[in-house]
Amino acid sequence: MGLKFSNDLDAWHRWQESRSLKQQFVKHLRRAHQAPEFFLLANGPEPRLLVPIEAPKPSTIAAYTAPLRFLGEEQIAVLAPSDVSHLLEGHWTSTRVSGRDLPEILHGIRAVFSAGSYLPAGELAYEWSQQLGARFVVAQHGLTTPFAPPLARGSHLLAFSDSDADFWKSGRRDVSHEVVGAQILWNAAQRKRAATDTRDAKPVFLGQLHGAELPRRISAKTAQRFCRATGAEYRPHPSETDRLSRIQHSVWQRRGIEFENSGRTLGELHRPVVSVFSTGVLEAAAAGEQAWVTCVDAPDWVLDFWERYGLSQWGEDPTPAPPVPQTEPAQSIAASLARILEGAA
Repeated sequence: MGLKFSNDLDAWHRWQESRSLKQQFVKHLRRAHQAPEFFLLANGPEPRLLVPIEAPKPSTIAAYTAPLRFLGEEQIAVLAPSDVSHLLEGHWTSTRVSGRDLPEILHGIRAVFSAGSYLPAGELAYEWSQQLGARFVVAQHGLTTPFAPPLARGSHLLAFSDSDADFWKSGRRDVSHEVVGAQILWNAAQRKRAATDTRDAKPVFLGQLHGAELPRRISAKTAQRFCRATGAEYRPHPSETDRLSRIQHSVWQRRGIEFENSGRTLGELHRPVVSVFSTGVLEAAAAGEQAWVTCVDAPDWVLDFWERYGLSQWGEDPTPAPPVPQTEPAQSIAASLARILEGAA
């Protein structure tokens, strides 16, 4: 099994648009495509690395800037929808850019480090990389499903594992890759504690009503059935803010389903974690917590996903901790970027 849209980004966007909860978001992306406006930040006059950031959230920025601390005095530019200089380490100048013309300060860019080309900042950065002959480097930041956006032509993928890379590439030969590991799992493993049996503790079900990958009738039915059968608390995904999700939350609360809204991280809860295909299940397992998956009328791709990542179904032994590299993935990413910037890769 591989991507549903292995090399057709337009088809992926049409699929996204077909998902009713995504239509407003896609329309926003189209407006951004027509007249992109961003802030361009730089920590020096001649940056060689460009980092597009799609969402000005601390967690998102941390995910993309963590490797930068291993690059020493390297001059870097950041393309973001707002001025995020206050969330970056060091001194940064900030200017507005409008339109698709390549800014003069970026003429020395040799590599772009991104999540891909499927959102506005990454799309524009990829366009500029093509003009400059710069490498377009994509870092994996979550577990892959068949509905992941395809990689831009000629991308260099920094993957969690060879199996993740093979799945995302889906037979394409224009994409290269290397394995660096998963920063989120590495972080979880660093806080791993001695194994304790928390099976009798009240489980936490990680909500995924926002996900376009799974029909809502399946994601909602699974969450409701599991919470009512086990007494689990429902933990809404931060993106479950749309009207239908809010209505569903109200219905569940009226039916007696309790919610986990403490704001604490999964590692702080020390309770069993269950979901359909959330990265949080593997993150919890990496931290030494008990974690499982479950799904009502699971589609074939969900079953394949569970097998590919070694996830245990509820009622089986807990999901084993995934292997993590000895070297921090952010450091491995930085080393790869450094080789590319010096022309050695």
